[in-house]
Amino acid sequence: MLDINFIRENPELIKADLKKRKDEEKLKWLNDVLKKDEEWRKLKTESDKLRQKRNDISLKINQLKKLGKDASNEVKEAQGIPGKIDEIEKNIKLIEEKILYYRMRLPNVLHKSVPFGKDSGDNVEVRKSGKIPKFNFELKPHGELAEELGVADFKRATKTAGAGFVYIKEGLAMLDLALQRFAIDFLRKKGFILVEPPLMLSRKAYEGVTSLEDFENVMYKIDKEDMYMIATSEHPIGAMHMNEIFEEKDLPLKYVGVSPCFRKEIGSHGVDTRGFFRMHQFNKVEQFVFCKPEDSWKIHEELQKNSEEMYKLLGIPYRVVNICTGDIGIVAAKKYDIEAWFPREKKYCEVGSNSNCTSYQAVRLNVRYQKKNGEREHVHTLNNTGIATSRAMRAVLENYQNKDGTVTVPKVLLPYMGGIKVIGGKK
Repeated sequence: MLDINFIRENPELIKADLKKRKDEEKLKWLNDVLKKDEEWRKLKTESDKLRQKRNDISLKINQLKKLGKDASNEVKEAQGIPGKIDEIEKNIKLIEEKILYYRMRLPNVLHKSVPFGKDSGDNVEVRKSGKIPKFNFELKPHGELAEELGVADFKRATKTAGAGFVYIKEGLAMLDLALQRFAIDFLRKKGFILVEPPLMLSRKAYEGVTSLEDFENVMYKIDKEDMYMIATSEHPIGAMHMNEIFEEKDLPLKYVGVSPCFRKEIGSHGVDTRGFFRMHQFNKVEQFVFCKPEDSWKIHEELQKNSEEMYKLLGIPYRVVNICTGDIGIVAAKKYDIEAWFPREKKYCEVGSNSNCTSYQAVRLNVRYQKKNGEREHVHTLNNTGIATSRAMRAVLENYQNKDGTVTVPKVLLPYMGGIKVIGGKK
C-alpha cells in the first residue's frame, strides 16, 4: 500500500495516476483518505496537548503538595482529562481503521512508461525473439498428445480431484522436474539464494503481498484455519522478512523460490480444461528481490533478461509486452509479460510476469532498510516468474512436437532427463 506520508506529500500525483487508470471510485477513496487524515492530525494534536496538560497539572499538584498548599482545583481538573483523552483516542482509532481500509485498496502509482489501455488487448509489444517453427503436419492439442503418449491422465485426476488437475508420468514428469532444475541452476549461478517456502500462509502475512480481491478469486483457504494455500512462492518469500530492517550493505537480496502453486482460477473451455495452461495446481520457479529504491528499475530489467535468456536456451519463440493501465492490477508499478509462441493456435500466450512493486508490498509488510546515515526507508520488492512448468511444458509439447506423435526434449534440459531424449520414444 502507499505510505501515508507519500499520500500527504503527493496527492495530485496519485489523483493523476487514478485518472490514468480511469478509476473514479478510488479517486473518491483518496479524497476521503486526505480528509480523514486531516481530521486525524487535528485529533492527534488535541490528544497530545491534553497529555501535556495532564503532565503539567500533575507536576503542579506535586509542587503545591510539597509547599503544603491546597491542590483540590488542580486535582479536579486532572481527573477530567483521561476521559477526554479516551474519547479522542476512540475517534482516532475509528479514523485510522477507515484510512487503512482505503490504503489497502488504493493501487500503486504507475511508472510513466506504463501504456494506457482498457484491457490485455491494449498491452504494448516491446520485442520478439526466436524463429517461429513451421510444421508440415497438423499439430495435436497438447493435452490430447500427452494422453496419447501415456504421460498425462486428466480423466483419473478429474475422478479423484476434479477438473483442473492432472496426473503426469514418466517423460512428462521428468520434463517438469528438468524445467525446475534448469531454472534453479541458471538463477543460482547469478547469485540467487534457493528457497523452498511454506505452502501455507496466514492471512496477516498474505495481506502484505497481494490484492485483497485475491482472497476470494484466487486463493484456497484452509477450512477452520486462518491459513491459505500459496498461489506462488513470491508470496511467502515476500512475507519472510515482514517487520524486519535490513542493513544497507545486505541489499539487494535475491531469492529463487521453488514450490507447487495452488489457484482457484481455471479456464472454462478448449485447451484450458484439458491441458496445462491453467491449472489448480502447478510448479513454479520464481525470482524475488528486496533492494534499495534507487536500484529497483535497473533490477527490473535484469530480472526480465534472466527470464528471456531461459526461454532462448529452451528454444521457445516468445515476445515481451508492457502491460497497460487496465490490465496491470493494483500491486505493481510496472509489469512485463513474456508470451511464448503456441503454434497450434498460432498466437503468443503469457507464460510469465515481471513486476516492480516499488515500496507497495514493503509498506504493507513493514520491511525497511537502514541507511549509513541512520535513516530508515522502505525497500522495493520485485518478482518475476522464472519458469511456470505447466505453461512451459505446453510450449515444449507444441513447439517440439514430431510428426510421429513424439516430442523432442530441448537440448538444454537433457542433463536433467535421466537419459530421455524423446518423450514417447525410446531412451
